Amino acid sequence: MSETANVNLCAVLHKRREEKPCCDIVLEKRTIKEPNDNEVLIKIHSVGICGSDVCFWKNAEMIGLKLEIPTISGHEASGTVFECGKDVNHLKPGDRVAIEPCFPLCSDEFSRCGRYNLSQIYMCSGPGMDGALQQYLTHRADACFKLPENVSFEEGALVEPLSVGIHACRRAEISLGHRVLICGAGPIGLVSLIAAKAMGASDVIITDKFDYRLQKAKELGANFTIKIKEGDEPQGVAKTINELLGAMPDRSILCTGADSAVQTAIYATKAGGCVVLVGFGSGDARIPLVHAAVREIDIKGSFLYTNTWPAAIKMISSGKIDVKPLITHRIPIEKAQEAFQLADGMSVIKIIIKCNPDDQNN
Repeated sequence: MSETANVNLCAVLHKRREEKPCCDIVLEKRTIKEPNDNEVLIKIHSVGICGSDVCFWKNAEMIGLKLEIPTISGHEASGTVFECGKDVNHLKPGDRVAIEPCFPLCSDEFSRCGRYNLSQIYMCSGPGMDGALQQYLTHRADACFKLPENVSFEEGALVEPLSVGIHACRRAEISLGHRVLICGAGPIGLVSLIAAKAMGASDVIITDKFDYRLQKAKELGANFTIKIKEGDEPQGVAKTINELLGAMPDRSILCTGADSAVQTAIYATKAGGCVVLVGFGSGDARIPLVHAAVREIDIKGSFLYTNTWPAAIKMISSGKIDVKPLITHRIPIEKAQEAFQLADGMSVIKIIIKCNPDDQNN
């Protein structure tokens, strides 16, 4: 532990000053937590900034979840195992790992049937829990997964958002030949796009308000894109979607919380199809339920992920999925405040924060 003594640099969210619209991010040296018997101490390398991280930074809360400040942000992470608890057998010091930030805290009906995202869960960087924007993180060992040699730390950090997309596509039951609509071309919309393509979707159409996001979607394999303009009517957008695809989409995935997007997806999706809600909106969306009911459109939620890390890592390692084009910026942990300010804008897709000052490579 001598290497790490008094050098655990952390990016800590502090209560915002009155004149500021967001929290302060202060660099602090904190005590390193020794791993328990079932834990590992990880030397963090890469951490991606998620939309939820930005929301917590701006408001200290999201969809009813309130942070306990001060706290450490970040949950899309990878690094190198530095020390193992005595009961850890599948990992050893020096192993490169991707970190699953959520795991069940109890054995209940949900965790026993493999749907542990619906159980009581530990959520790295969630309320009352510190995140990964620190140089050394202690985490449960069975939520850490080895990275193959051909998968970089940055790709390892992006296993987390990719898992959100994989879980959404599994909930949608996407398979060979499906036509898929994705509403929202932010990071989660884009990983849902590449996951849908990898699962066999023949045609994917994606909507968004911003040209640069739609251009990135085209680069990642979208067959069609639609720019949403202020005042566009959902039924009109649905008609355009159907005309471009040449048919109604079999599956629709909502990666934005806009009410109009939910309405568009229901109007656009074919009878007997499925709409999956990933993005969070106001919580009281106005949706055409009768239109969905009489056409037997299934409406499903998608929350976090379950059992996705092995599949996601294999898909990246095999070359079936390429997440590298999602990365638009790389910033050292010492400039974390600047990174969050940049992430709050509309000119980025994914920012990776580098936590290891001795290794700023991929």
